[in-house]
Amino acid sequence: MDSSNFTDERESRLKKLKAFREADVNPYPNFYKAEDYSEDIKKKFVDNNEAEFKAGVAGRMMLLRDFGKAVFATLKDSRGQIQIYARQDTLGDEKFSHFKLIDAGDMVGAGGKVFKTHKGEITILVEDFTILAKSLNSLPEKWHGLKDVEARYRQRYLDLIMNDKVKADFISRFKILSCLRSILSEKGFLEVETPMMQTIPGGARARPFVTHHNALDMDLFLRIAPELYLKRLIVGGFEKVFELNRNFRNEGIDTRHNPEFTMLELYQAYADYRDMLSLFEELMVRIAVEIKGGPVFDYQGKSIDFSKWEKIKYIDALKNIADINVKEIRDQKDAIDLAYSRGFEEIKEYEGKWGILNILFEEYVEPKLIDPTIIFEYPAEISPLSKNNEDDPDFVERFEPFVFARELGNAFSELNDPVEQADRFFAQARKKAQGDDSAMFVDEDYINALEFGMPPTGGMGIGIDRLVMLLIDTNSIRDTILFPTLKTR
Repeated sequence: MDSSNFTDERESRLKKLKAFREADVNPYPNFYKAEDYSEDIKKKFVDNNEAEFKAGVAGRMMLLRDFGKAVFATLKDSRGQIQIYARQDTLGDEKFSHFKLIDAGDMVGAGGKVFKTHKGEITILVEDFTILAKSLNSLPEKWHGLKDVEARYRQRYLDLIMNDKVKADFISRFKILSCLRSILSEKGFLEVETPMMQTIPGGARARPFVTHHNALDMDLFLRIAPELYLKRLIVGGFEKVFELNRNFRNEGIDTRHNPEFTMLELYQAYADYRDMLSLFEELMVRIAVEIKGGPVFDYQGKSIDFSKWEKIKYIDALKNIADINVKEIRDQKDAIDLAYSRGFEEIKEYEGKWGILNILFEEYVEPKLIDPTIIFEYPAEISPLSKNNEDDPDFVERFEPFVFARELGNAFSELNDPVEQADRFFAQARKKAQGDDSAMFVDEDYINALEFGMPPTGGMGIGIDRLVMLLIDTNSIRDTILFPTLKTR
């Protein structure tokens, strides 16, 4: 639609708004109660062997067809849509003239007799109606106006009005959250809340957002993870806790990352990463059954089976997929030489041997992890909060699930040795001093909590947005977030 047509359309709607008011009709009334929903009306009509009855609906006008003394319109409510039919001889001249002021996009309540037209469409003959909200902006014509993906994200309200699949996808998202809560509650987990503004950002390697508290005259950080607070609760005596939390990381934006995102984090006392693996696999199957009807579903044209997870050790994945034999990498210099031989131009000074190998893992292994895969026993050097493997202390009891080359989560046996944890925090501090902005801060209070004793604990985090991506079949994280972060115009 060109700008002149847009101006004419808006001017027409403003004139109709004025006409409503001049007729002493409030175009934005305070209250209206819808009696029925479109889909319920249709079902009742069929169940009653098409016997006519009275019903009332409220929703948005999506299409109007004016035949002079009669108007057919499509009204869309939260559960579907239904045709309504307004006649001059039924409404009377004055009321029908008010109906003719209605445009596509207006919110309307209407009631009357339900019948079936000669063309077989279940319809409400309008005997009375109420304008609920006059729309001053016109809807896009057949969605032509919102093909621009960024426009859809910026005007999500319009995206939801015009695109039923978008609305259905977000309903699926919230069903996933409800399902997770139900399963965890069934298993005895308690949903808790931890601070979103923290004096020390902890629980992950990430660059935080910084804000300032005026009354206290101190900087605070938006949470990058709730992990250290949740584990404080385990110290305090809770045995099973979880939080569906919003995290904030001041990093890049792409199809897999948004600065504000949702995670499930849970912790269980007297458990380890094997217990977390069993729980993870159960969660994935039950959620797939709830949302997709079964554990096997299609994603981007490929069949995914959430009941079958291949399990590969980290070093085996490097060897079998990236042709990197870690036994031949003796130190950081060997790792740097290998990276340069693979085409990397610069390696940061603070990256140790395993940090460099992990860069190669992300580059060469992760893109090949298409089918549901569990990578386990990560290097201790890149796992500062995980408990060491008792048989090989260079590695930790940790796993990460991958599907379609995307990490879905992270889980491990939690490090509960306060001395070892302090050493790892200070190792992170040294990396931060060398320029690693994502290295962890030293959280002395968390170390103090561990010194009171934390039982053996298993913990797990699952990226909700990435999980939703799989279950609604999209390749962009922005399609899973109602209002994704966008650059201002």
